[in-house]
Amino acid sequence: MSVAELEIGINGGRASQMTSPVMEAVVPHLVPTQPARPALSTREVEVLLAWMAAESKEDAAHKLFISQSTVSTHISRIRAKYAAVGRCAPTKAHLLARALQDGYTTLEEW
Repeated sequence: MSVAELEIGINGGRASQMTSPVMEAVVPHLVPTQPARPALSTREVEVLLAWMAAESKEDAAHKLFISQSTVSTHISRIRAKYAAVGRCAPTKAHLLARALQDGYTTLEEW
């Protein structure tokens, strides 16, 4: 929504030609923004989804032919990337929510 459109609503249909400093300061905060999406590598997404589908990190590691510590390292780095963009994911449920929000998986896949 533009400043002029907001002013139309505020001024009862009369849009002013000039925007007020208050409106210019407030409007950017009213516009919804997309949450920042961290740049996960293809391998990180693969490990994340395998871990989501598994009962444990050990099961995910076995499925991917990697060690459990490698799975843990990937998950730690994924969590750090989400924290860096202000979207902390301290639990497995949070990571699933982030993966759904960011399009790395869909509910139909689960």
